[in-house]
Amino acid sequence: MRQVTASGQTVDEAVQSALEQLNTTKDQVEIEIIDEGKKGLLGVFGSKRAIVKVTKAKNQVQEAENFLKDVVRNMNVEAEISTEVKDNHVTFDLTGEKIALLIGKRGQTLNALQYLVHLVLNKDAKQYYTVTLDAEGYRGRRKETLETLAERMAEKAKRINKKVALEPMPAYERKIIHSMLQARGDVTTYSDGVEPHRHIVIKP
Repeated sequence: MRQVTASGQTVDEAVQSALEQLNTTKDQVEIEIIDEGKKGLLGVFGSKRAIVKVTKAKNQVQEAENFLKDVVRNMNVEAEISTEVKDNHVTFDLTGEKIALLIGKRGQTLNALQYLVHLVLNKDAKQYYTVTLDAEGYRGRRKETLETLAERMAEKAKRINKKVALEPMPAYERKIIHSMLQARGDVTTYSDGVEPHRHIVIKP
């Protein structure tokens, strides 16, 4: 986080000087007016310059992206990261050679990375963001797999007329299954257990 103290004939002039030194724009900084200055007689005699302290605000998304780059590099994986910000949701998309290493078994590594990126992104931050970390379209494929699984297990619960418990999965994956089966009138779903072993139960 960089900080500059600058002066000028007016507060605006002092701020402008600081922005030039920091090579940034007004929306990226926090401004503290130390002295508003004073116009002297005829604008010259006894005048006092305005002084401001301008701090470059940290870019949350950039910091999270840098963190992700470091982690991926430390895992000896070469990956390109594309970042998309929509309202207060950030999507980081990874593409590269050994991408399976970043996904892990049933997306466990990807989920863990997503959790860490979420913590970094929202640490001491002014704005709260939600995060999706994807790798080569894995999230889309996983969603299709979960929807197929949901249908299959709902049919099984109906057939045997008993509750069916699914394997533990993270909250957003459980949400996909809840949403998928909500439309059906022949089964109900609920979550059971304690994280990280929380799972869905489908009941006829």
